[in-house]
Amino acid sequence: MDSAVSDAAPGVTEPVQGDEPLLPWQTDPTRAPIATKIVVAGGFGVGKTTLVGSVSEITPLQTEALMTEASEGTDDLTATPGKTTTTVAMDFGRITLDDDLVLYLFGTPGQQRFWFMWDDLVRGAIGAVVLADTRRLKDCWPALDYFESCGLPYVVAVNHFDGSERFDPEDVRDALTIPAHIPVMIMDARRRISVIETLLSLVGHALDETPE
Repeated sequence: MDSAVSDAAPGVTEPVQGDEPLLPWQTDPTRAPIATKIVVAGGFGVGKTTLVGSVSEITPLQTEALMTEASEGTDDLTATPGKTTTTVAMDFGRITLDDDLVLYLFGTPGQQRFWFMWDDLVRGAIGAVVLADTRRLKDCWPALDYFESCGLPYVVAVNHFDGSERFDPEDVRDALTIPAHIPVMIMDARRRISVIETLLSLVGHALDETPE
């Protein structure tokens, strides 16, 4: 998999090698950051771990385990034949926007046998990014149903894989019957700027849905 592109975006702190630069809220004891929690969900192998890792300004916490023969027949590797590990608990990362807006990213495990953890991971979140793969759109239905049922604001981000057919966002919206007010976008989980644009879209959508 290609390495993440370290594009910069306005208002976003660019990660550096070695010590991280101090932000205003880190040097002023009277100023606290605005901390928000975002959940990244979707089907197995859709790119949740890659998304968190490509944008996190800290070394991401990953709970990856090697896949074994015991998962054969349970985890479909047709679309991801090179995948050798899977998330068994969560992914965790952090990114700072606009100096004092800190987003904490929690990636959910994709397989059905780990869905019992979703209630805990979603608690306190302002919204969710639902990752989708156009080669297997049905894999994101459980996440869509979950966030619709609990009323959590979400956006749909199609992670475009090399070699897969590219579709317009409105085609994806129609295929998934996504309501018109919910953002749908095409992105690349390997590219930092692409992920940042998705997160900014979610924050804006969450503010529109819950302005208080």
